[in-house]
Amino acid sequence: MDIILLQDVDKVGDKLDIVKVKPGYGRNFLIPRGLAMVANATNRAKIDEIKSKEAELQAGRLDEAKVLAAKIEAATIKIGAKAGESGKIFGSVTNVQLAAALKDQLDIDVERKNIILNDEVKELGSYEAKVKVHPSLSATLKYEVAAD
Repeated sequence: MDIILLQDVDKVGDKLDIVKVKPGYGRNFLIPRGLAMVANATNRAKIDEIKSKEAELQAGRLDEAKVLAAKIEAATIKIGAKAGESGKIFGSVTNVQLAAALKDQLDIDVERKNIILNDEVKELGSYEAKVKVHPSLSATLKYEVAAD
């Protein structure tokens, strides 16, 4: 069954993508919750108009995203973690912690799914991550993991 996603759905696709899903999942879960609509000829024509309007909105937001990216790249975030004597931390640093630290330290709201870690962080030190601030723009976030 082909559907058009009206919102981002984890492990399925992004907003306005046309994806193929199992009929039961589409009919019983995605469509009733307003997350998708059937990809028939009429809806495909509507989606093209919506995509063009969405592209215009995104182009308008690009300047704001550039300012946000510059602010993110200029700062270094500090993450506190419990660590052993060898410098190895208990657990790992995740994109959820980075999103919370961005909100607390820089007052920047970023969804956790837009923060991409290069590798798993299990030791104290300095690291970098990619932050997707706009569909066509990403910034490099520098962060330090320090012992609590």
